[in-house]
Amino acid sequence: MKSLAVVNYAEEKGSVELREVPKPEIGDEDVLLEVANVGVCGSDLHQWTSDHSWPVNYPVVLGHEFGGHIAELGKNVKTWKEGDRVVSETAAVINPQSAMSRQGFYNLDAERKGFGYGVDGAMTRYVKVPARLLHTVPDTLSFEQACLTEPCSVAYNAVVMNARIKPGDRVLVIGPGTIGTLCAIMASLCGADVAVLGLPKDTARLKIAQQYGFETIVGDPTEWAFKTDGLGADVVVDAAGVSETLKIALDMVRPKGQIAKVGWGPTPFNFSLDPLVQKNVTLQGSFSHNWPVWEKVLGLMSSGKLDVKPIIGGVWTTSEWHEAFEKMHSGEIIKSVLKPD
Repeated sequence: MKSLAVVNYAEEKGSVELREVPKPEIGDEDVLLEVANVGVCGSDLHQWTSDHSWPVNYPVVLGHEFGGHIAELGKNVKTWKEGDRVVSETAAVINPQSAMSRQGFYNLDAERKGFGYGVDGAMTRYVKVPARLLHTVPDTLSFEQACLTEPCSVAYNAVVMNARIKPGDRVLVIGPGTIGTLCAIMASLCGADVAVLGLPKDTARLKIAQQYGFETIVGDPTEWAFKTDGLGADVVVDAAGVSETLKIALDMVRPKGQIAKVGWGPTPFNFSLDPLVQKNVTLQGSFSHNWPVWEKVLGLMSSGKLDVKPIIGGVWTTSEWHEAFEKMHSGEIIKSVLKPD
């Protein structure tokens, strides 16, 4: 049995196409997941445009934000049953005996390989998933929303776990994409006053940020960042996919403030990091997520405290992937979601 899949087949720009792929063979510790929905991530777009900065195992089926129903169980999988509604974490391959894995930070394991670049992902009908990655999706939560658990977990890890946000802090988020908008939501849930910075082309995405009650800025964020006491923002979240935005973050953050960097930027810096030293600023990187973060996020989503519906700009079939990618790439919408044909 074969299914249509969105495949990134080479490093050259634009090397993504529809292909038929066989149904995966699962191992004893795996499940076969029938995909209900899969979100399009900025990293999928970066692999499509070939401006990514991570190794890719070509050819590979894209897609790492996904949920669906369990279709088959490996013989050693005892805690799940066929038909269960689940979402999956992204760390498809890890060394469980590594120092980071044994501490619970398998997201930082040096041997980690994720869906959509290291192993085949979920932009197709069936995907092989290690059972250790699964989380239950409550019946009250649609898969269109549940497939955003992964980017929500990225944002939760960056803002709640790795940043030191206190109620009343002023938090500037750079970049109104999926991760930036979700980081803004997480900062707001922590009690912060939040502004989201974008470019003129981000008008449509910034309107979504306004729906959540955030201040939105196009151009110079200085007035907002320095408004209260003239010292700058308590925390700046850099969620843009370019390196230059760290310069903005350094300019806008207050002395003894914090920069949480979650956006990737492959190009070298062409500016000095001296302000980081002079201001005694903490620069905190944040990558991926782990089990407790996913459980917290699913709790927030199922309770209604974390509403991702405004972020979803539309749902397309697998065969309509190109339109879904273009809509996100142009900034017309924040998040595209796919479903199998």
